[in-house]
Parts: sequence; structure tokens; C-alpha cells
Amino acid sequence: MLKKLHLTFSVVLFFFLNISSLKADLLIPNISILPSEVIKIQLEALMNNDKKFEDGGIEQTWNFAHPNNKKNTGPLPNFKMMIKGNSYQMLIDHLNHTITELGSSDKWAQFEVIILDKNKIYHKFNWQVEKYTMDGPLKDCWLTTMVSNPISLGSSI
Repeated sequence: MLKKLHLTFSVVLFFFLNISSLKADLLIPNISILPSEVIKIQLEALMNNDKKFEDGGIEQTWNFAHPNNKKNTGPLPNFKMMIKGNSYQMLIDHLNHTITELGSSDKWAQFEVIILDKNKIYHKFNWQVEKYTMDGPLKDCWLTTMVSNPISLGSSI
């Protein structure tokens, strides 16, 4: 009985340690990450949403959301529901994306993002990042402040 209990405990501990290490693989904002790289990190994560763990791509995207954005979208579970909803679900597991800078300053940058979703339909977004100016661990990091509603550009076929 003791061996069985020890084996069960070991399996459960191994499972939780694996989950913790997977979540530790998520990138966190730092001042060396450029504005376009923030968007690339988010899009690559959403493109491979469940690759590291379930909704890992959404959680990675959340890490680079500006605190004001997080206030508007609510806590992470609400953000997950929003991304999986009709407005943004095409970002999950999309096939390809392009990022084109539209304009920038030392405090903000705006990009046009075009994605090809898994149904081979193109969608265009305006994606904006801003440099966080408040004191704390996010100071001078680029974070997403706005993603427009998508505009469908039609099928690739």
C-alpha cells in the first residue's frame, strides 16, 4: 500500500512540476524586446496556442498586454473567452501572418497585421503597442494597448 501511495504521489508531483516548468517557458516583457517583436511573440504564440500547454498561446499574449488593456478585458479567464469568441478566434492556430509598421514614436508603434486563418481566410488588424512609463518591473517595456476588430479580406483560394 505504501509503495502504491508513493507511486501515486510521484506521478502527481511529476505532473505538476511539468506544468509549472511549461508555464515558466512563457516570455515576460523586458526592455530589450522591440515593438514589432512584441507582436511577433504574441502572434507566434497564438499560432501555436496549445503547443506548450492548453491555451499557452493566449497566456503568452496576455503577458504582453498593457495593464490598462488587462483592466478592460478583465482577468485572464475573461481574456481567454474573448480571444476564443467570434471577434478574435481566427487568431488561434492561424496558418500565417505578416506584420507591417504603420507609424511609430518613442512611446507608441502601430502595425497592420494580416493573418491567414486555419480556414484559409485573410483578416486584417491594427495592432498598437506602447512603452509602459510607470515605475515597476514593466517600466520601459513595450506592451499591447489595442487590437482592432478584424476586417475580413476574403479567401486565399
